[in-house]
Amino acid sequence: MRAFRGAGATHSVRCMDSDTPAPDPAPDPGAAPGADAFIRALPKVELHVHLEGSMQPETLFALARKHRVDGIPATLADLRSWYTFRDFPHFVEVYLASVQVLREESDFALLTADVAERLAAQRVRYAEVHVSLYGHLMRGIPAHVVWAGLEHGRRAAERDHGIRLRWIPDFPGDYGLDAAESTLDSVLAARPDSVLGFGVGGMEVDLTPFAGVFGRAVADGLHSLPHAGESTTADQVWSAVRALRAERIGHGIRSVADPRLMAHLRETQLPVDVSITSNLRTRSVARAAEHPLPHMLAAGLLVTLNTDDPPMFGTDLTNEYRTAHRLGLDLGALAQLARNGVAASFLDARGKREITAEIDAVLAAHTT
Repeated sequence: MRAFRGAGATHSVRCMDSDTPAPDPAPDPGAAPGADAFIRALPKVELHVHLEGSMQPETLFALARKHRVDGIPATLADLRSWYTFRDFPHFVEVYLASVQVLREESDFALLTADVAERLAAQRVRYAEVHVSLYGHLMRGIPAHVVWAGLEHGRRAAERDHGIRLRWIPDFPGDYGLDAAESTLDSVLAARPDSVLGFGVGGMEVDLTPFAGVFGRAVADGLHSLPHAGESTTADQVWSAVRALRAERIGHGIRSVADPRLMAHLRETQLPVDVSITSNLRTRSVARAAEHPLPHMLAAGLLVTLNTDDPPMFGTDLTNEYRTAHRLGLDLGALAQLARNGVAASFLDARGKREITAEIDAVLAAHTT
């Protein structure tokens, strides 16, 4: 992840050098009719998705017009074309523009409602959503404005679509300890009960300096949910495990290079949240055939399947399951991925039982 500044704001997104060739397209989302029907019917959870990176062109267009934000195409048709991922600098451009339109409580509520509705349409029953709180604080948006909007949208989504959302505020690690401390201070000062964790993204750096901050977060009842080991080395994952007492690893695909780490992840069943298309789009993995997901599952790791920044990478959770199927996972393995997501979540025990039972029923209906 790279933290970067633009138009007076601070944000964090993944980076590849500007002269790096564009990544191979994501795998063909097509699937055999039976598999596709199963994937569409499968109940799901989403554990690694960024709220700001989930903004659809229509939402961006509406908010840009509301706030008269410059630098955004003047028609929805042009904006949809502009929104299509071309290369990484273009992704940065779109991401910056998207975040700039979030200014008022109602903006955050609108975005949350839209994201929740789209997740629910894919039979996502529960989602733990990363919120780039530090980026909003640095733009001068008070934390209480962010939380008020998110909570309004969350409650409406639960009422209207039956989906449950929980929040993971985070900060970019490459902005250092001050960013970590100020973000956590804002969270602890006035967080809603729906905030369940604390995270770190940004460029991958040694996480040891943040041990004290995460210690404070955990002591106050927040789960430790860092990004680690996407574009650097397995050492980053060890850093998350040892320094931050990570309870889930965001991305973690570099773990496959370290047999000792793989053994640790298998023995502890420490969950690893994988996002296939994101890894391809950012060149963290060069080609779909090289993605380590099948190897991680075969090694006995507790792997979950997620989207990261879905519209900006041209995907959604249904497409990620189709992509996993094309990597060789049969219906039983896809169902196990869905169960893994439930198991790795912080949903209550009753909720876990209900969604797992739904998954099992759908698998039985499509394999008998």
